[in-house]
Amino acid sequence: MKKESLNKNLHLAKNAKKDEFYTQLADIEKELQHYKEHFKNKTVFCNCDDPRVSNFFHYFSFNFESLGLKKLITTCYKNQNPDLFSDHKSENAIYLEYKGEKNGGNVPTPEEIGIKYLKGDGDFRSKECIALLKKADIVVTNPPFSLFREYVAQLIEYSKKFVIIGNINAITYKEIFKLIKVNKLWLGYNCVRHFRRPDGSLFESARSYWYTNLDILKRHEDFILFKKYNPEEYPKYDNYDAINIDKAEYIPMDYPGAMGVPITFLDKYNPDQFEILGLDDHRLQYPEWRGRGPDLNGKTIYRRIIIRNKRL
Repeated sequence: MKKESLNKNLHLAKNAKKDEFYTQLADIEKELQHYKEHFKNKTVFCNCDDPRVSNFFHYFSFNFESLGLKKLITTCYKNQNPDLFSDHKSENAIYLEYKGEKNGGNVPTPEEIGIKYLKGDGDFRSKECIALLKKADIVVTNPPFSLFREYVAQLIEYSKKFVIIGNINAITYKEIFKLIKVNKLWLGYNCVRHFRRPDGSLFESARSYWYTNLDILKRHEDFILFKKYNPEEYPKYDNYDAINIDKAEYIPMDYPGAMGVPITFLDKYNPDQFEILGLDDHRLQYPEWRGRGPDLNGKTIYRRIIIRNKRL
């Protein structure tokens, strides 16, 4: 599927608020293996996860002991089948509290999972869910893409650690980019390209990333540079004194000035190696660009993150 079609699919889903894109277990395992040291003796909260289908709930409940978790809490927006562990019918949303295996088995049983009913609909913004959020140490989930700004703002407000999934374009949201710029949020290890719909079919999306504020080894690894600067290969923008770079691997090792790189550069970003100066179309640093992308040879090109090498 072409990139334009993938972006269109996500855009339509966002407009319709059809955000039920379930993360595959393989993608969760691939990413969370890098955070195991962070989970020990911690309470993990998955607050956008229907436990009937959530692979986040599956991952943490089945790996509870090996991760050394203190508690797992899961909530989801009210659905038509809140009676996962009971025949009792209810119009209320539920939340689950799991404190580990007690019967010596490998599979958590309904008796070991504390099933409780919420008074409201389970929206992460509700007072009930915020009260649960306050008890948590780390939030791990795939929040609705249409509410990503608001979701992250809540996590920051309550000073929570998190590992969450968001669309690649979330990098360019001014609220998100401000956090990236001041090193309060960064990208995880992997990207996610396929999600599962409620009907079981796979949904191919544009690239989505894991966003986190947990300190990980990746963000301290140097990005190896091998090219040397020359003005013919690295033209300057028409409307700002910075050179254009089309791919992160083409960043010259010897250029000390401002450089415009694609937003995917953040996947390689080491704050000890580079400084983020701004994002072109949000006027964080460059008001003369007037909310548009940089111009190159008379043409406006796609958004660029402006960086400089801190070691030159």
